[in-house]
Amino acid sequence: MESATSAKDGAKRPEAASLSPFFVSADKKSGEGPKNGLLGTYGDLVSPEATRRWAVRGAIALAVGLATGLLTRDWQIGATFAAAVLIGFIVRTARRHSEVPRWRKPSMAQRRTEAQLRVMKRLGYRVLHARGTPGGNGQIDHFIVGRRGAFAIDSESWDKRLPLRNKLESLYHGRFSKNERIDEALEEARTAQQLISEELGRPVQVRASLAIYGPGMPWDSHNLRGVDIIRGTKVRKWLRSGKSRLTEQEIEDIHRAAEKVLPAKY
Repeated sequence: MESATSAKDGAKRPEAASLSPFFVSADKKSGEGPKNGLLGTYGDLVSPEATRRWAVRGAIALAVGLATGLLTRDWQIGATFAAAVLIGFIVRTARRHSEVPRWRKPSMAQRRTEAQLRVMKRLGYRVLHARGTPGGNGQIDHFIVGRRGAFAIDSESWDKRLPLRNKLESLYHGRFSKNERIDEALEEARTAQQLISEELGRPVQVRASLAIYGPGMPWDSHNLRGVDIIRGTKVRKWLRSGKSRLTEQEIEDIHRAAEKVLPAKY
């Protein structure tokens, strides 16, 4: 969603939405009801297949470490090589795996945010991608609900050569104002908040945010015009900053309501 002027932002947003790769995340198997306890609410954290796959990768990393340690006669070097191999597997998996069909290529910004949210799902957060807002062309790239609250994140990739700054409660990317983009993200979150609250019959707060990749930022997160402007690499940290304390049942209720009232774009 990179742009040179604020005028182009308005034109590019609908196009980006139409090309967005994300589908609803498959947190549960079809037809399965809730189970007892934590795993019943959040789903199995690690499948047997994933456990076997990572066991093999761990064995490979260990073998590399042992071989390196024997060759160099320095077990610290061997341990470093083993850790590097394991990290390589983790990075490769994060880059290749996506919760969307292979025929629809996600944007760099959306994929990077999705990788961070995949970790949060293991901590009990529920995630939906590419959800529309009825009555408009807007799209919430990522809707998240967990113990710390409900969040709406739009992922943006902007020109890293232009600085990002806050001037008189306005966000500028270089000399171009991004206020219109901020207001759009806020409107999407407010619409989601209203629809979910009406569906559940009680008030639910949804925090709006823009996760920005590319330009340097003087902050990890900063609230501007009602929207949190986040350094793209700090999405997980920002999610933990929520002040809400939702129960497991409330998380499940909000997730199901969001699935119902926020239609999937694809």
